[in-house]
Amino acid sequence: MSGWLTEAVPRGRIAAFRTLIYLFVAADLVVFTPWVRTRASVPGELYQPLLVGRLLPLPTPTPTVVAVIFWALLLLALLAATGRAPRLLGWAVCALYLEWMIIAMSYGKVDHDRFGLLVALAVLPTAGRARHGDTTRTEAGGWALRVTQIAVICTYFLAAWAKLRFGGLDWLTGSVLARAIIRRGTDLADLVAQVPYLLIVAQFGIVAFELFSPVVFLLPARWRLAMVGFFYSFHVVTIATITISFAPHLAAMTSFLPLERVRPLVWARRLAGRDTSGPTSADTDTAPTPPDQEPVCADTAPTPLDDQAPALGRPVGP
Repeated sequence: MSGWLTEAVPRGRIAAFRTLIYLFVAADLVVFTPWVRTRASVPGELYQPLLVGRLLPLPTPTPTVVAVIFWALLLLALLAATGRAPRLLGWAVCALYLEWMIIAMSYGKVDHDRFGLLVALAVLPTAGRARHGDTTRTEAGGWALRVTQIAVICTYFLAAWAKLRFGGLDWLTGSVLARAIIRRGTDLADLVAQVPYLLIVAQFGIVAFELFSPVVFLLPARWRLAMVGFFYSFHVVTIATITISFAPHLAAMTSFLPLERVRPLVWARRLAGRDTSGPTSADTDTAPTPPDQEPVCADTAPTPLDDQAPALGRPVGP
């Protein structure tokens, strides 16, 4: 079990995952949850902190508190995305984003799509330093990714458990999706709703998919990636029909992917024509010239042997 939890992964995968997660945190502040800043204008008596907010001596949100957290978190997340000071910046981003979420979710609504992202922020500082493209393997990084993967799958499995616990079998046979389509459905959802019993079948399928999501850990690598692709396709359909994105969850789910193969800077250099003439400096460093092969200067030509014809011109001999 310990070997499975700490299965070594390339450091390049950790570097890519770290950059993606911290860039998402910055994007989350300005794209997905900018509404959290409006909490500063809400009367303090309406602030009902979550359990962690009650256990910790956290201040009641005020305009100053919210502004300081927003700008500090935005700056530190962008710095952390560079990979520098992974522990110091990582813990700072984790603490500030946790407070940002406590403020966001302490007014009556708690989103479960943040769980995997929060776990990723909590474990990334433990992965240590990592450089993009580094193929050396790290067990600490493997543990960080595995814990994030478990959190992602727990989000699915526990969502199904909550549906059956609080909704019972009525969740499967009721009008849950129909109400969602009425509230926030798209034109595509309206077409789907016209098919008899399709929404009921979809509700059974959703619960079955969530209950059996832990199977992903039992699959070989290729099939595991295929199943993760199915997870993403499920969320694409969700966005296209009832406009629920689960963006933080999707970011955390990249912990299943071989992100070390994604090298946008290298691709950009190749598109710009900088990397099309031959191997990169990293390739030449890792592949030295064999001792029996001497470099040939551009202004000299190899001298042919006495019994060997020159490379150009007429053959030697009568």
